Amino acid sequence: MKHSRDMTAGLPAEDRPAAGVPAEDRPTAGVPAPDRPTEDRPTENPPPENRPAEHRSAADGSSGDRAIVLVDEHAHAWSPRTARSRLREGLSGPTAGVAAGHTQANLISVPADWAYDMLLFCTRNPKPCPVLDVTDAGSWTTALADGADLRTDLPRYRVWRDGEVVDEPTDVRAHWRGDLVSFLIGCSFTFEWALTAAGVPVRHVEQGRNVPMYVTSGQCRPAGRLHGPMVVSMRPVPPEHLSAAIRETGLLPAVHGSPVHCGDPSALGIRDLGRPDFGDPVDAEPGDIPVFWACGVTPQAAVMASRPPFAITHAPGQMFLTDARDEQYRVL
Repeated sequence: MKHSRDMTAGLPAEDRPAAGVPAEDRPTAGVPAPDRPTEDRPTENPPPENRPAEHRSAADGSSGDRAIVLVDEHAHAWSPRTARSRLREGLSGPTAGVAAGHTQANLISVPADWAYDMLLFCTRNPKPCPVLDVTDAGSWTTALADGADLRTDLPRYRVWRDGEVVDEPTDVRAHWRGDLVSFLIGCSFTFEWALTAAGVPVRHVEQGRNVPMYVTSGQCRPAGRLHGPMVVSMRPVPPEHLSAAIRETGLLPAVHGSPVHCGDPSALGIRDLGRPDFGDPVDAEPGDIPVFWACGVTPQAAVMASRPPFAITHAPGQMFLTDARDEQYRVL
């Protein structure tokens, strides 16, 4: 069990990196796969009162979790090792802005007999599911973070049975199985440093909120038993910064790359930007254009649609902090 500790205590000197992100830090490759419509699947995101309970979780802002950068003003300057240590001790909340300059990742762990389907699903849908690492069956370690434990080092998890969320703990050791294969998938929080460096405001970070995420009407390419809609994240962007946002994120395909859509949300089947399926609504400034990026919560939408017997994922917006530097994934 994790135990809450003082989250404002000083950091050891060896774990206290300099604040800010080096100018040369930038992130990898993947080619968008076409969406393939399928029958008998939802065509637009339902209003909150009609969403299944698994959509309305701690990550939707209903639990009282607050962004870690609000809980501890030093979080942006933490080393990934320090961040993981704090999370292991019980710190919880969205990780946007934490350990600036280091790559963040989505997590999904499935039984070994579903692992090939998941790998194929990610391969066929690299825009929302860019794979950074895959573990051996039963392993809770990753080459992306020395000494990390995938069972304890994320802020919050979701435990799934037959496509339904049955628990949202901060430690999944009690749920861990020896046949689980874990996939670490690139996260768009990684490219937010590049947006900031290019002068593009990141509204949800400014407002101390989780990024809003929406289930779209676009279907991913199915793979074996897995199918489901694409999920997107949204960031309001001033029109004068739109080209910079597209350019900078396009250089980072391993963390979703360039946007999948700019403008009218109804083109994606999204009816109300103020009612995201995951995360928090964000306040746009007058003239801001809604810009949508493919999102690593997409495998969770596939779990909901395909109903595998068991899975463990991160809670949306509460990511795994890797030791990888962002510049490792930048395509020059």
